Amino acid sequence: MAKRADSTRNHLTSLMLVFPLWCLYQVGVLFTLPMLNGADFVTTLLFRTFQLSVRGYLAFLAAVVVVFAVSVSLLRRRQRFNGRIVLPVLLESSIYALTMGSLIVLVMTKLLHLSPRLAGGTLGSESLLTRLVMSVGAGVYEETVFRLGVLGGLVAVGQRLIGLGRWIAVPLAFLISSAAFSAMHHLPPYGDPFHMGLFTFRLLAGVCFGLLFWFRGFAVAVYTHALYDVYVLLIR
Repeated sequence: MAKRADSTRNHLTSLMLVFPLWCLYQVGVLFTLPMLNGADFVTTLLFRTFQLSVRGYLAFLAAVVVVFAVSVSLLRRRQRFNGRIVLPVLLESSIYALTMGSLIVLVMTKLLHLSPRLAGGTLGSESLLTRLVMSVGAGVYEETVFRLGVLGGLVAVGQRLIGLGRWIAVPLAFLISSAAFSAMHHLPPYGDPFHMGLFTFRLLAGVCFGLLFWFRGFAVAVYTHALYDVYVLLIR
């Protein structure tokens, strides 16, 4: 049976919603090089390991577009995409992005009794275009690595290989993936100096993104992350 067309957990819907952001970032990095998102293993591999030329890179992007088209064609045999879901997803993600920071600060100050330090990155001196491209890249790649990859992978390993109960595997995967997500932002060359308030803020942000991924789907997590970074880096 096909999944509901308006479901944000529909694989076809997630692909259709996230792919434009991926394309925006991948084209945008041509104007921001050598700066790349820290979780962007794809572009790092192409430019820094394989020393790919711009022409070769554009050929790679064209090949990915072909793969995308084929994937959509195959998924449409079992699932449906309703374009009317785009605006609701953007609105939902915008609400999460605008309120998440305040919620985390409330938890840190009232429950954990920690002094929060908002996560804003180290891009304050960069151009508006660079900050926008890095924000989009953070939404796409960091959610792909830490939620789709690490969180989902750890739950699968914990349950299927180690034999942990779901009630242990899922919280443990949330904690590890969120801690790794936060720690990644302190790595050089663009990472922030370590500060417990900042590390905790990002750890809790990782938990929030994980909850969105788990209950609302990959696309909502990606757009919330990207829009939050746009809010912090461009407005604040």
